[in-house]
Amino acid sequence: MRFARRTFFGSGIYGLLVIGPQLFLEGRTSRDYPPAITHPEFYYGFVGAALAWQLAFLVIARDPVRYRPLMLAAIVEKGVFAVAVPVLSWQGRVPPLLLLFGAIDALLAVLFAVSYSKSAGTARPAP
Repeated sequence: MRFARRTFFGSGIYGLLVIGPQLFLEGRTSRDYPPAITHPEFYYGFVGAALAWQLAFLVIARDPVRYRPLMLAAIVEKGVFAVAVPVLSWQGRVPPLLLLFGAIDALLAVLFAVSYSKSAGTARPAP
């Protein structure tokens, strides 16, 4: 369980540090990565959903056995971005820097899958 706790805790903290500031960077993102954001509701919706997942990772870290089923959704959350970014990069639709973040998400998806696998067969004792 220590592996799962550390993995999800580290991922949650990393995500809060990387995604949190984006709440205040809409204007800069529009300038640095044109075209400008024309639908801020999508931007803030994405940032809000991503932040909520970081909190979910911290919850999983507190009790991996109890929240083991949620690990499957966490793997999907990381996997979608990890697959989308290289495809979008190949199409020339995202800056190359995003490949780094896609690779980090791919690594985290693998670590989440290992956490899920290692926690198999662990059950809480009956009260």
